[in-house]
Amino acid sequence: MPKGYSSFSLQSIGVGHSGLVFSACSMGNGTSRLYSALAKTLNSSAASQHPEYLVSPDPEQLEPIDPKELLEECRAVLHTRPPRFQRDFVDLRTDCPSSHPPIRVMQWNILAQALGEGKDNFVQCPVEALKWEERKCLILEEILAYQPDILCLQEVDHYFDTFQPLLSRLGYQGTFFPKPWSPCLDVEHNNGPDGCALFFLQNRFKLVNSANIRLTAMTLKTNQVAIAQTLECKESSRQFCIAVTHLKARTGWERFRSAQGCDLLQNLQNITQGAKIPLIVCGDFNAEPTEEVYKHFASSSLNLNSAYKLLSADGQSEPPYTTWKIRTSGECRHTLDYIWYSKHALSVRSALDLLTEEQIGPNRLPSFNYPSDHLSLVCDFSFNEEPDGLL
Repeated sequence: MPKGYSSFSLQSIGVGHSGLVFSACSMGNGTSRLYSALAKTLNSSAASQHPEYLVSPDPEQLEPIDPKELLEECRAVLHTRPPRFQRDFVDLRTDCPSSHPPIRVMQWNILAQALGEGKDNFVQCPVEALKWEERKCLILEEILAYQPDILCLQEVDHYFDTFQPLLSRLGYQGTFFPKPWSPCLDVEHNNGPDGCALFFLQNRFKLVNSANIRLTAMTLKTNQVAIAQTLECKESSRQFCIAVTHLKARTGWERFRSAQGCDLLQNLQNITQGAKIPLIVCGDFNAEPTEEVYKHFASSSLNLNSAYKLLSADGQSEPPYTTWKIRTSGECRHTLDYIWYSKHALSVRSALDLLTEEQIGPNRLPSFNYPSDHLSLVCDFSFNEEPDGLL
């Protein structure tokens, strides 16, 4: 087996801290009901062929899926591709163990299918590697590997026909907020607009409130959005806010992103009651750490820190990249994706290390090995003890 790869065994999925129950139902033998459900999501034009998928089904009417069987179905589809990359969690604990299981948060720009095939011009990526039938299974395999309690996604253009039906049957509750003018709609045979999606495990959290935020810049409504939800942990009864966003892309829009970030921070200030409620913000900010929008988040009165800085030797430096691609305009290696958290209320217990340059390979991302041009970020959080009842 080549260096940098590992076989992904079903045994490694097991029952994790996240509370995913892997014996939720008997799936029968042979090609199970699960395969039927998965197969319905394989066609990129599923939305037009199956209009019923455009309406979110009642979760109580859906049979639970055994994640091991879903993984097996994905692996069967991917049998001609190389195994998943091996990525390890880095232990960042500096104190005694928490009395409650950690909260695992996954941040990922999964690459909208319409953009990957129709607009992004990944010149080194074979067209076959972008086929939705297989790329979707790579995305699901990555999610199943890390078993997040909370999943924050950007560039989701297959929410209703793929992610919502499958993840709801894995025990997640989902929310989707599309861009008002998604560039996906300019692509022929698109699957609808892309947007942000937020999923959380219903057996771990109770939804307290939810806000869909259309970001403004200099009083103008923009094409970028955010979702912010206040959740209550069922084990500890502690509340926190989780937010997901995707800011404006491209060079030359730095001031615009800065204004969007300020608007988001103001919204989160109100939602968290002036930082009384702990906060986690995930997103593709389309901004390097040198940009103003990054500095706004780092210096905000919400007392936020960037989790992935903790992987650096000094604890003060962001990773060298979270996206690495080759387009017709040239090679782009940037740090654009972040998980921000309330540093006084929360601690990062571990973080998933990034892919190495050797693993990514000379043709960069996406590829047959990896489904997106952005790397997934995964962190385990725990609550700090409350000093004198304050956060």
